[in-house]
Amino acid sequence: MDNFRIIYKILRILERSMELEEFDTSSISAEQLNIPYPLWCRIMKMLVDNDYVTGVSVWNAVDCAYPRVKVTRPEITLKGLEYLQEKTIMQKIYKAAKGFADIIPNI
Repeated sequence: MDNFRIIYKILRILERSMELEEFDTSSISAEQLNIPYPLWCRIMKMLVDNDYVTGVSVWNAVDCAYPRVKVTRPEITLKGLEYLQEKTIMQKIYKAAKGFADIIPNI
């Protein structure tokens, strides 16, 4: 799976969970996303480092080649919501442009 798709999927799950009283953290786990654990840890670190999510602890351990991650109470931030909004708008523009190009050849 493309890393940006994984990021998008995690953020969408967190966005949808905003109205829930309790959140099942396993819904954004490496197992649930069907990706290797080291990749998941690195992606979660990127999300935290770029202020897209909160409620996730990340640290480097001497005995491990990838960051350690503990998900306690994950929430999407305003910046994470903005990322989703921009991604959705870009997808709509791409689909419209592709449809336009299909209708009018040689463009």
